[in-house]
Amino acid sequence: MSLDFTAIDFETANGFRGSPCAVGLSKVRGGRIVEEASWLMRPPEGHDHFDPRNVRIHGIESHMVSRRPRFCDLFAEIGGFIGGDTLVAHNAAFDMGVIRSALEVSELAGPAYEYACTVLLSRRNYSLVSYSLPFVAEAAGVPLLNHHDAVEDARACAGIMIDIAARNEAASLAELYLAMNLQASRAEEYIPGAGQVSKPTRTALERLANGAPAFTGWSGWPEEGPNPDPNPDADSSHPLYGHIVVFTGNLGMARTEAKQRAAHLGAQPASGVTRKTSVLVVGDGFVAADLMSGRVTAKARRVMDLHDRGQQIEVLSEGEFLQMTGGHWPASAS
Repeated sequence: MSLDFTAIDFETANGFRGSPCAVGLSKVRGGRIVEEASWLMRPPEGHDHFDPRNVRIHGIESHMVSRRPRFCDLFAEIGGFIGGDTLVAHNAAFDMGVIRSALEVSELAGPAYEYACTVLLSRRNYSLVSYSLPFVAEAAGVPLLNHHDAVEDARACAGIMIDIAARNEAASLAELYLAMNLQASRAEEYIPGAGQVSKPTRTALERLANGAPAFTGWSGWPEEGPNPDPNPDADSSHPLYGHIVVFTGNLGMARTEAKQRAAHLGAQPASGVTRKTSVLVVGDGFVAADLMSGRVTAKARRVMDLHDRGQQIEVLSEGEFLQMTGGHWPASAS
């Protein structure tokens, strides 16, 4: 057995996961990248509007894909590149959700995939204040020059998995799972018309039918609201499961809603940073690079201080939180 897999990264046109506009893939054989592929694409019809906030992240605009094939026309080629490989992604819940939702709204069948998440694996192998891709790539010794270019992100993800395997002296993914006492995750096949579509797709279809409400912005300091109990039936493999989550800054949603989303996924929301805090979600347009520049809130400074003292704690942007929870970008959030 050898270290074989395909790393994958999607960029989306808007907050709905089923709106892919780019994908990058990096194939690994024997612990080395041997082949790469990338495509720009038009998202599925009806879900192909480009939200300015997404455009600011990845730089892809609608005119850049106007003559490109849609996802449904490219999926066979994408699937052919993947073959029977295990898929590896940084925050795999998002990328696997992109495949599922895009198949659903395209009414297109798709196979089952085994997959691994380098966010989850990174938390067990590095001590970082943020497990966003640039931070983990740096820790793994992988250059990442153009974050949110799909193929560069896939390449960085592949390099992270290769480094994690080396740290665990694992010659294959199976050996890595055994060394870390983990099991491979699996995304089931999709057959149009067989069972309900996923929750993100149902929500998107409802929004499409009713018209998405405009976001009116904040008027004053956000209300903390109550801290709901974690969902006891949540998926224990989700990146937020079991974490103590605190929110800071202005989010593009009510803080009470953010707390409910976290609790639904098995996290425990809290109102202040303590020695029990394990995740801080930062609004106000925060990106991971702000940790290096010092543009952080008082709660974030407290987190960094605790991290320097050895507490395992992670800082997420609102965008990363939304990816993990299947949320939509507010229509006019700054």
